[in-house]
Amino acid sequence: MTATTATTAPPRLHGLDALRAAALGLGIVLHSLIPFAPGALWLVTDSVTSDAVNVPLVLIHLFRMVLFMMLAGYFGRMVLHRRGTGAYLRDRALRILLPLVAFWPVAVLSLGILVGVNVALRGVEPPPTPAADASPLLAFTPGQLWFLLVLMECVLITVVVRAVARRLAGPDRVARLSGRAGALLASPWGVGLAAVPYLVGLLVQGHTAGGIVEPFTVLPEVAPLVTYLGAFGVGWFLQARPDALTRLAATWPVHLGAAVVLSAVVLLGAAALPLWAAAAITALAGWTWTYGLVGVCSRYLTRERPVVRYLADASYWMYLLHLPLLVGIEILLADLAWPIPVKLVLTWAVTAVVLLLGYDLLVRGTWLGAWLNGRRRPRALRRRRTVAAG
Repeated sequence: MTATTATTAPPRLHGLDALRAAALGLGIVLHSLIPFAPGALWLVTDSVTSDAVNVPLVLIHLFRMVLFMMLAGYFGRMVLHRRGTGAYLRDRALRILLPLVAFWPVAVLSLGILVGVNVALRGVEPPPTPAADASPLLAFTPGQLWFLLVLMECVLITVVVRAVARRLAGPDRVARLSGRAGALLASPWGVGLAAVPYLVGLLVQGHTAGGIVEPFTVLPEVAPLVTYLGAFGVGWFLQARPDALTRLAATWPVHLGAAVVLSAVVLLGAAALPLWAAAAITALAGWTWTYGLVGVCSRYLTRERPVVRYLADASYWMYLLHLPLLVGIEILLADLAWPIPVKLVLTWAVTAVVLLLGYDLLVRGTWLGAWLNGRRRPRALRRRRTVAAG
């Protein structure tokens, strides 16, 4: 997609909208699976565990945040070129930084209370704290909202680097170089170039188990910042190339096929490999998933589907507030000797119903919807009642 003027809105990319929502939704799935993983360090440990849970955990960790940051970079450049740098920064501060601060007490601080409830009700030991917790800054841990902090860091770094480059080389040359970078990244071997920052992040981290470990404090950490700034940059440069999505749409079978093979290697044998080899395979697996999913969604999700659009709009709200609800449900189910699939389906159903009802009643048509989604939208339940009355 080409850069547009401030008065011309580009056509909506329904496939990428859906994919961004799916990345947030996978985070909810991820947090619902962790209690069933043997030996996992989590807020709640279920009485029923299975090694099989590690398979989806590893697969989701491989690509979810890389995909999300790549899409953030793609949409970020689109907004900046349509509305200008100042408006872009104000929008990101309003819709990323402010939600991090405003939702932190409910979304993160409340988890300490729930851990205490879990200990009191079940007579279990509280979960151990990470080594990084020695820092006094842990009192301000971003928790599961860490990605908003890292995303804001990526936005600021990118805007500063872009401003310096335009000052030194001129806007036209920067635009040409961005287009060339996008063409290279969208080429048949571009996925390997995209994976380099992820590889570097894993090498800096010193291990590949669990993918990139999220930061525990508000201080920037090298491994996540390098990895996700790289992903943000990939999306930024792909947006500078008008035919980038078309190229990825044409090669999605190759990328998804490679992702399956590389993921199998990660699951079955990466632990026995040297760090550099395991890191390279892990990074390539994450990025082949990302390229493949972007390609298939760009190929087949080309028109608006009301249900998909609604879920895409709701996904941000759902992710911001899902964890306290999810942990509360996990505490109630933890000591029941039910099969894991039954517990998961019940957890997902209750979480989805509560969060979607909350979104429709409290957010979608209110000032909260204008804040989180950019504008107010008609409520689904109100439309249903209107249609029924008519």
